[in-house]
Amino acid sequence: MILHRQILIWLALLGLLIYALVMLSGVLLPFVAGLTLGYLLDPLAERLERLGINRLGATLLLLAAFVLLFVLLMLLLVPVLAHQFAALLENLPGFALKLQQLVVDEGNKLIESYGGETMRKLGISNGLSPADFQNTIGSVVGQGSAYLIGVLKSLWSGGTTLINLFSLVIITPVVAFYILLDWRSMVANVDGWVPVKHREDVRSIARDIDRAFAGFARGQSLVCLFLGLWYGIGLTLAGLNFGFLIGITGGFLSFIPYVGSLAVLLFATAVAIVQSWPDWTLVALTVGVVVSGQFLEGNILSPNLVGASVGLHPVWVIFALLAFGALFGFSGLIMAVPLAAAGGVLARFALRKYLVSPLYTGEPDLDDTVVVVPQALRRDR
Repeated sequence: MILHRQILIWLALLGLLIYALVMLSGVLLPFVAGLTLGYLLDPLAERLERLGINRLGATLLLLAAFVLLFVLLMLLLVPVLAHQFAALLENLPGFALKLQQLVVDEGNKLIESYGGETMRKLGISNGLSPADFQNTIGSVVGQGSAYLIGVLKSLWSGGTTLINLFSLVIITPVVAFYILLDWRSMVANVDGWVPVKHREDVRSIARDIDRAFAGFARGQSLVCLFLGLWYGIGLTLAGLNFGFLIGITGGFLSFIPYVGSLAVLLFATAVAIVQSWPDWTLVALTVGVVVSGQFLEGNILSPNLVGASVGLHPVWVIFALLAFGALFGFSGLIMAVPLAAAGGVLARFALRKYLVSPLYTGEPDLDDTVVVVPQALRRDR
């Protein structure tokens, strides 16, 4: 009964926490970002401490280096990306029209070459028309655009307004500073609140969560950085229009398994076809850049940086990102991976407990066994 009461109390506290997070989702972004930054920089702070630098000095040094690196990246990348983005928006209508015409013309040639006779026998002899193609593609694009606009509205309402963006720039470094400075004491305090009887189990679960989240977040961040630079520089050297913008965007989206690589492959290939048709050289170079990046990621980067023991299935990561993004906006995207890691670890822990429990084995629980003392022994006592 005591265990059941404890479970109900913890579930009630979890429900209150989720409700509070939903209600405060509009102001969570700088705090979640600061907490995440402090957590990610903590191993570097510990290394600097081992080199003889105190915690305050290590914290100040790491945050100063991070802010300087961030500012340099913004100064170097933002002008280039903004210029290519503006050019892409300006050329997008003509690009879409040319791609549509290519699909119609080449599709009719293929139909006539390989299926024209069959289609005529079936009474279908008109082939593809620009109007039909435009209607079909228009409906698909319309549905996709509506979904994308809904996601963007969710992210915008969840914390990326101008005021919250300003607070993100100002508050995030402050939160990260205090988190990084007091990380060890905070962990010790939380550890002291855990009931003594369950402390070792909780510590084991916390270590598994830390291993899963750290392996994915730190490793996958480096993988995304490499892929963004690989795609961006490679597509630019290949001569693809807007190649750097497409590559950097694909690298950023690679945090979602398979989404970034698939997006950059489809979009870059479409741009290459429109740009160089009927020459296939640029298309081949574009596909080569993307495929080589995928080969490096799958065989070298991910096994060494992310590791095989993370325990986060790609489908679980995608679901967590979409679900928490819908609930909490951009803050949810930051919280999704650690909460997914925690959920996976807790699920595996619960499964291990279930597999050795009487509910699964069918054997009586020794703790619940009632020992019957004979009457004679009771009298002797």
